[in-house]
Amino acid sequence: MTIAMRSYFNFDRHNTGYRQETVAGITTFFTLSYIIIVNPAILAAAGIPKGASMTATILTAIFGTLLMGVYAKRPFAVAPYMGENAFIAYTVVQTLGYSWQTAMAAIFISGILFTLITLGGLRQWLAEAIPSSLKHSFSVGIGLFLAFLGLNDMGIVTLGVPGAPVQLANIAKLPVLLSLGGLLITAILLIRKVTGALLAGMAITTTAFLVTGLVPLPAAIFSMPPSIEPIFMKINIQGALTWGFAGVIISVLVMDFVDTMGTLFGLSSRANLLDEKDNLPDIEKPMLVDALSTIAASLFGTTTAGVYIESAAGIEQGGKTGFTAIVVAALFALALFFSPLLTIVPPFAYGPAMVVVGMFMMQSVTKMDFSDYSELLPAFLTIVLMIFTFNIGVGITAGFIAYVLLKLFTGKVSHVRAGMWILALLSLTFYLFYPYH
Repeated sequence: MTIAMRSYFNFDRHNTGYRQETVAGITTFFTLSYIIIVNPAILAAAGIPKGASMTATILTAIFGTLLMGVYAKRPFAVAPYMGENAFIAYTVVQTLGYSWQTAMAAIFISGILFTLITLGGLRQWLAEAIPSSLKHSFSVGIGLFLAFLGLNDMGIVTLGVPGAPVQLANIAKLPVLLSLGGLLITAILLIRKVTGALLAGMAITTTAFLVTGLVPLPAAIFSMPPSIEPIFMKINIQGALTWGFAGVIISVLVMDFVDTMGTLFGLSSRANLLDEKDNLPDIEKPMLVDALSTIAASLFGTTTAGVYIESAAGIEQGGKTGFTAIVVAALFALALFFSPLLTIVPPFAYGPAMVVVGMFMMQSVTKMDFSDYSELLPAFLTIVLMIFTFNIGVGITAGFIAYVLLKLFTGKVSHVRAGMWILALLSLTFYLFYPYH
């Protein structure tokens, strides 16, 4: 059986093994585990019960990540997206006044549509139309985005004042100092090529927080998961099939498409999974997983699911195959019953890992074309707008539009493949329906 599994996941071709993939899976899980608490907290603003929402979040992650491992054989974790959950809670429900049941119908319908266009080959065709410069910019932008999140989690960067949106926080505080110590330890372990350096850094930092009393020991280790019954299959299809609701469905479609596309290429570039044309072989498989996970998420009672950028942490630990994803799914299954224990890892502990991963993902900048400004500027806009708008979707769509416009007005329109025109038009709809403040 072991030999069969090694062959199934192509361990030898990827020069990996069970130990390496397991460490990668554990690392990804602990970097991502915050979603167990954060997603229900955000969706509570839409009136969704926190307990049931936590169970739905975990079940969605198990379904999507396990399918990613077994079917797509990629080292990517799947869970409800951050950003999309806030869009549903604060814009669709609180601002526009729709019920959360109707909002879930938008997730369900977008998942069905994504499944159909994926099976029809349209998503793969569109993905292959994206120029290499933009594909590599996704990796760089997501890397810097992760680093920014990590610095915020560490308590180093905080909100500023008008004219200076971010600023240095009080780094003299004990939690920040411990987090900086965790970053130093992680860096030393990486330089010394210690296996599982990111995971070890998180474990050491968490232990320091427990010893100093900054993080309390959990009151219980084991608990039964809250019932999902209050939100399971409570979608309101009839309420969603109205002309006024069309904008919400289109917004969900575009946000999911660009987030998944950018994350897939960004992670695959870092994991050396792209081919000589900078395409991801069999990309329709992880895309189909994304689509089916979104359908499952809506039925469980949570928002759009897809590939998580935190998967980069596991990739840096050597995760190259679907076995990494299976380990992540297994840990999410344990989290159903051990969530009090598994969620004690504070942001201060996993923040350093995200900063380090961001550094690694910067390497893709060396593959970008700095000699052709019609290639460089769209890539640059993609990177900076991801970070400075705090929205991956904004960066990607801006890059698509800028690429087509610059090629059109500089006499290089022949460089634009048909699929890019469609992506640019889809990106325009993103801005038409974007919930501006």
